[in-house]
Amino acid sequence: MATFIFGHTTPDTDSIIGAISLSYLKNQLGEETIPTRQGEINPETKFILEKFGYKAPELKTSYAGESVYLIDFMERSQSPKDIDEATILGIVDHHKLGDLTTATPLEMWVRPVGCSNTIVKQMFDYYNIEIPKELAGMMMCAILSDTVIFKSPTCTKEDTKACKELAQIAQIEDYKALGMEMFNVKSDVLSATKRELVLRDFKDFNMGGKKVGVGQLEVVDLSVFDNMKDELFSEMKKLKEEGSRDTVLLMLTDIIQEGTQLLVVSDDISKIKEAFGVEIENNQVWLPKVMSRKKQIIPFLEKVF
Repeated sequence: MATFIFGHTTPDTDSIIGAISLSYLKNQLGEETIPTRQGEINPETKFILEKFGYKAPELKTSYAGESVYLIDFMERSQSPKDIDEATILGIVDHHKLGDLTTATPLEMWVRPVGCSNTIVKQMFDYYNIEIPKELAGMMMCAILSDTVIFKSPTCTKEDTKACKELAQIAQIEDYKALGMEMFNVKSDVLSATKRELVLRDFKDFNMGGKKVGVGQLEVVDLSVFDNMKDELFSEMKKLKEEGSRDTVLLMLTDIIQEGTQLLVVSDDISKIKEAFGVEIENNQVWLPKVMSRKKQIIPFLEKVF
């Protein structure tokens, strides 16, 4: 019986490519695994899959009775609703410890790096398994995406090393140019609905018993949002009510200016002010040098919640 491998809800490039790359590795090691996904593919990931000739993993939202590997998350709020009825065999992740528990020991590959695919690359090296050229190209793109082409504060020397080695395998010389091409695709916000934009890279967190949702859109020019913020706020308010959330935040991250315009909808906006030591006007604030949800947003929110 096959084991399923998947990333978090509203999957990003790292979680999709991670499921594919980890599944390939496990299959080479003699395990029968199938990469899956919990949600729709975003434009950047679709671009990468098409470029390297891969199909998207199958959509699967129920895992009751199945054996699974998780990649790029270990939070209950980012899991399928029936995760407690599945057997978690292992986790590959680069985030903080979450609130999932298991009844039996499991395989854990958790590293403080910028991308889950960096860890998968290290697993390939550990087991001395060759990475196919096209798969290496996708893994390289996942690292470039998660580290914002090495600009994110989460980026480590291990990420840059893995990316360069994968670029060599994929025979891609100017990998940073490909990274910019990816982010130009990612910056296309005009062809999506405002609901789709807010949910494009959205994660829920349990903070002190409060449900907090944080989305992020990374673009090369923040001016693309100038005429749509009211609509974004409207969708954020709907999501807050629909999901019984205390707070919904949306990070509009400019990878050229290296900062984030934070949009805020909250029952208690003073908590957001306290978390970042800022004044918030018209439910928004500019946070210079803030590019990482994982390292520069979530830890500060958890402290105040």
